[in-house]
Amino acid sequence: MAFYTYIMANRKNGALYAGHTDNLGARVLAHREGRGAAHTRKHDIKRLVWMEAHDTREAAKTREYQIKKWKR
Repeated sequence: MAFYTYIMANRKNGALYAGHTDNLGARVLAHREGRGAAHTRKHDIKRLVWMEAHDTREAAKTREYQIKKWKR
């Protein structure tokens, strides 16, 4: 089983969202249908712009937290 860290955006140079999941297709669909995180609903974030596969859930989660510490 693969685990994924991903970044979604609403538009170029717009709002971003970073997350991790074990089913990327279903998670992106949830965001697009408004069933994702409150931040994605508030800012209309529906475009997958980057993803990275990992062997373990812990690795995906660690990478997500690293990304969330980045400066824009």
